Amino acid sequence: MVTRLSHTSLFVSDQDKAYDFYVKKLGFNVHTDASMENGFRWLTVTAPEAPNHEIVLFPANTEMNGFDKEVRDALKLLLDKGVMGAGVLETNDCRATYEELKAKGVQFKSEPKEQFYGIECIVTDGCGNWFSMTQPKEM
Repeated sequence: MVTRLSHTSLFVSDQDKAYDFYVKKLGFNVHTDASMENGFRWLTVTAPEAPNHEIVLFPANTEMNGFDKEVRDALKLLLDKGVMGAGVLETNDCRATYEELKAKGVQFKSEPKEQFYGIECIVTDGCGNWFSMTQPKEM
């Protein structure tokens, strides 16, 4: 029986840049940062309040990921265009977090805006992914 989802992979164009965004800007924790025998870097991070769910920062542009050149080129194109919607980052105060991250140099596709589900803005990780950053509406 499957009991939980323990890892989620995000394709990234650059693991060092992804490390900078997720760890230094968002404040995520490094769970694993190790090189395998073949040189493949296994890099996972966890959100501060979700330590049991690892996010794999998976390099899309290396032969070591097992993808053929056609697939790597397709992933590179999607990441270069910044069209990989990766999910929702939840925050207690969207406007304050927006200002804090903007001051750290984080790029946004939109400013915080009232939505039926809460306050939302769109943030990019600089590695091809974008997220809805949302402060859920109080019930």
